Amino acid sequence: DAVRRDFVANISHELKTPIGAVSILAEALQAAAKQPDQVKKFAKRLTKESDRLTRITQEIIDLSRLQAADALSKPEVVEIDHIVAAAIDHNRVAAEARDVTIASGGDAGTEVFGDESLLVVALQNLISNAIVYSPKGSRVGVGVNTVDGIVEIAVTDQGIGIAADEIDRVFERFYRIDPARSRHTGGTGLGLSIVKHVVQNHGGDVRVWSQPGYGSTFTIRLPEASHAIAASLGERA
Repeated sequence: DAVRRDFVANISHELKTPIGAVSILAEALQAAAKQPDQVKKFAKRLTKESDRLTRITQEIIDLSRLQAADALSKPEVVEIDHIVAAAIDHNRVAAEARDVTIASGGDAGTEVFGDESLLVVALQNLISNAIVYSPKGSRVGVGVNTVDGIVEIAVTDQGIGIAADEIDRVFERFYRIDPARSRHTGGTGLGLSIVKHVVQNHGGDVRVWSQPGYGSTFTIRLPEASHAIAASLGERA
């Protein structure tokens, strides 16, 4: 009950700001109807707040889906190459806007057992965070490595890094490393929580390495498809 109350309180707080902004901007648009420059200015801000509302709503839906008992009701063999390509493509415009280069590499042709759309959401959240916290002109790397039946997808940035006392909290709902930057970029503090739930639902885990001033690496670790299927068959037996 306490967790539920905190979640509702946080959601209410997160929604209050963009909803209030939409209301104020709508009134401002009406008042500036005969001033084209002002109309364009307010319309642009209105679009930004609308996008923020959409993002919050979608992330709430994602979390609700992930916490359902049947979150992976129809798992399939998924190619990691497709996951990486889709997640990078989703973030390409944001990276170009910040002059951040995204590079990918590592083991090709690896497969896992699960939900492709959820895995894309998880990886694109990690890449999005890496871009947000990276300086202009820097590089974000996405690497794939397979060791002893475990597929590792690492996202490395050259950003501000995370203090040691904050690393254990980054996957908490609504926790922000840099609240001011998150507000500026429209971040909700739910992205990493979604990553954690997606990976756990796939029988994996997420690891973090970071050093303030040098950057961070978030690594998703998932059972390789052959091992995941074998484990599933073993449980049924």
